Amino acid sequence: MSQEAVGSAMTETPRRKERRGFASMSSDKQREIASKGGRAAHQKGTAHRWSSDEARAAGRKGGLISRGGRGRLPLPSHAEG
Repeated sequence: MSQEAVGSAMTETPRRKERRGFASMSSDKQREIASKGGRAAHQKGTAHRWSSDEARAAGRKGGLISRGGRGRLPLPSHAEG
Protein backbone atom coordinates (compact mmCIF):
# COMPACT_ATOMS: atom_id res chain seq x y z
CA MET A 1 0.00 0.00 0.00
CA SER A 2 1.36 3.42 -0.88
CA GLN A 3 2.04 6.08 1.74
CA GLU A 4 -0.78 8.17 0.27
CA ALA A 5 -3.30 5.33 0.61
CA VAL A 6 -2.29 4.71 4.23
CA GLY A 7 -2.75 8.39 5.09
CA SER A 8 -6.21 8.61 3.57
CA ALA A 9 -7.32 5.41 5.31
CA MET A 10 -6.35 6.87 8.66
CA THR A 11 -8.27 10.11 8.13
CA GLU A 12 -11.60 8.44 7.36
CA THR A 13 -14.22 9.11 9.97
CA PRO A 14 -15.11 5.99 11.92
CA ARG A 15 -18.53 4.59 11.17
CA ARG A 16 -21.04 4.75 13.98
CA LYS A 17 -21.82 1.35 15.48
CA GLU A 18 -25.37 0.28 15.00
CA ARG A 19 -27.31 -0.72 18.05
CA ARG A 20 -27.82 -4.46 18.18
CA GLY A 21 -29.76 -6.90 20.31
CA PHE A 22 -31.32 -5.54 23.49
CA ALA A 23 -30.04 -2.02 22.81
CA SER A 24 -31.89 -1.84 19.49
CA MET A 25 -35.27 -2.46 21.15
CA SER A 26 -37.58 0.32 22.23
CA SER A 27 -37.40 1.25 25.91
CA ASP A 28 -40.94 -0.11 26.38
CA LYS A 29 -39.92 -3.50 24.97
CA GLN A 30 -36.78 -3.55 27.16
CA ARG A 31 -38.88 -2.72 30.23
CA GLU A 32 -41.36 -5.49 29.37
CA ILE A 33 -38.60 -8.11 29.07
CA ALA A 34 -36.88 -6.96 32.28
CA SER A 35 -40.20 -7.07 34.10
CA LYS A 36 -40.71 -10.69 33.05
CA GLY A 37 -37.27 -11.53 34.45
CA GLY A 38 -38.08 -9.86 37.75
CA ARG A 39 -41.36 -11.71 38.08
CA ALA A 40 -39.67 -15.03 37.29
CA ALA A 41 -36.99 -14.40 39.93
CA HIS A 42 -39.64 -13.68 42.56
CA GLN A 43 -41.58 -16.84 41.64
CA LYS A 44 -38.39 -18.88 41.82
CA GLY A 45 -37.51 -17.31 45.17
CA THR A 46 -34.11 -15.96 44.11
CA ALA A 47 -35.06 -12.27 43.96
CA HIS A 48 -33.72 -9.90 46.60
CA ARG A 49 -36.23 -7.88 48.58
CA TRP A 50 -34.80 -4.74 50.14
CA SER A 51 -35.74 -3.87 53.69
CA SER A 52 -36.26 -0.18 54.31
CA ASP A 53 -33.04 -0.09 56.38
CA GLU A 54 -31.04 -1.73 53.57
CA ALA A 55 -32.46 0.66 50.99
CA ARG A 56 -31.75 3.67 53.20
CA ALA A 57 -28.13 2.58 53.74
CA ALA A 58 -27.59 1.94 50.03
CA GLY A 59 -29.09 5.30 49.08
CA ARG A 60 -26.91 7.07 51.61
CA LYS A 61 -23.78 5.35 50.29
CA GLY A 62 -24.60 6.30 46.72
CA GLY A 63 -25.40 9.86 47.70
CA LEU A 64 -22.10 10.29 49.51
CA ILE A 65 -20.15 8.94 46.55
CA SER A 66 -22.03 10.88 43.88
CA ARG A 67 -21.58 14.19 45.66
CA GLY A 68 -17.84 13.84 45.36
CA GLY A 69 -17.15 13.70 49.05
CA ARG A 70 -19.43 16.43 50.36
CA GLY A 71 -21.09 15.19 53.50
CA ARG A 72 -18.13 13.09 54.54
CA LEU A 73 -16.05 13.88 57.57
CA PRO A 74 -13.22 16.26 56.69
CA LEU A 75 -9.68 14.93 56.81
CA PRO A 76 -7.72 16.12 59.84
CA SER A 77 -5.53 19.11 59.02
CA HIS A 78 -1.89 19.30 60.02
CA ALA A 79 -1.12 21.21 63.20
CA GLU A 80 -0.05 24.76 62.47
CA GLY A 81 3.21 25.73 64.04
